[in-house]
Amino acid sequence: MVDGPVVTVRGEAYREVAPEVARFTVTALARDRDREATLTRLAERAAAVRVLLDSAEPTVDRRETGELRVRPETRRSGERVVAWHGSVVTTVTVSDFTALGELMLRLADQDQVEVAGPWWSLRPDSPTYREARHAAIADAVQRAREYAEALGAQVTDLIELADEGGGGQPMMARMAFEAGGGAPELELDPQQQSVHAAVRARFAISRPVLS
Repeated sequence: MVDGPVVTVRGEAYREVAPEVARFTVTALARDRDREATLTRLAERAAAVRVLLDSAEPTVDRRETGELRVRPETRRSGERVVAWHGSVVTTVTVSDFTALGELMLRLADQDQVEVAGPWWSLRPDSPTYREARHAAIADAVQRAREYAEALGAQVTDLIELADEGGGGQPMMARMAFEAGGGAPELELDPQQQSVHAAVRARFAISRPVLS
């Protein structure tokens, strides 16, 4: 138990920084009345996506195969199958944004392929998060000193420090297609990432001078 006056403050810090990575998804699709034909087309289109990503290996940091779906399409009444639908999703992560637009367009130009994204973000271990936390603590200390000074006192000790969360959210890109006499170009504007850190701190202070 603390013997003496205590001041409790909240420290916060905000940062806006450029993104470090971008992620987008590539979905290969297939549909046919025959199940085997659907599976064959899906495998061929997924393989074409892999070949294209292989050719862009220096640009691609990471790629992961996600959801694979094969489902029947039936009539509204009954279970008679009229077609089969197949899809496979690949998530692509890049940190070199110079060729990102070109890569996405090349993938989108494939037969029955859907491209979504990109979503910009920071790396989980980005130093920006640490810098924001440090700044939030400095803000808490400064606030405590200001309150203490207003009372004619001084901060003497730290009693408690609690992280109140924060972080950043991935953001969608603004995209613009430019078509001229040659191949289309995709202009991407990487979106600034907002990082927020907050702490709650309790400090012991000397006896106030209230007179």
